[in-house]
Amino acid sequence: MPRIDPAPRDQWEPLFGDAAPLHLQIYAHAPAMAQAMAAWSTSVYMDNTLDPRLMELVRLRVAFHNQCRSCMATRYNAGFEAGVDEGLVCSLENPPEADDLTPAERAAIRYADLMCTNHLGVDEAVLDDLREHFSEKALVELGMLCAMTIGCGRLAATMAMVEDLPERFRDEGVVTPWGGTEADVVRA
Repeated sequence: MPRIDPAPRDQWEPLFGDAAPLHLQIYAHAPAMAQAMAAWSTSVYMDNTLDPRLMELVRLRVAFHNQCRSCMATRYNAGFEAGVDEGLVCSLENPPEADDLTPAERAAIRYADLMCTNHLGVDEAVLDDLREHFSEKALVELGMLCAMTIGCGRLAATMAMVEDLPERFRDEGVVTPWGGTEADVVRA
């Protein structure tokens, strides 16, 4: 049971459609903010130069740190089409030692890890490492991706919105986006 009830259907359906996921049904209590958040999310995902594979890997790694079950359970089609399958998701368990991650992906995931756990640890050395792979524009885009997924994921985690998720993401305790199968995830 989520910690906040969904808004009435007549409030969320005009905003997000009749198949709106639980989190959007809940966010519809604040319709202007929910629409702004959805617009920001769309912009972060659509108006960027980042590779969809990298974005999906970063998003899932942040979701693990946040323990955002809806984020961990979701696999975006753009990421899947760019090669993010459940085998690659398993690389997120230990990114520095994963053979199937590119140096750019490792650098981005390291940055995301720091943004989640010690944002003030993002120093010139971290940025210099990122600049080996990304333009200044891409660094801003990566930062915005991390900021959005950290903030929204932590909000979602505190609201315990898990009823519409596959069973393994409803468990108590720490869960991971890795270690499952295609049947354990939701495509979006």
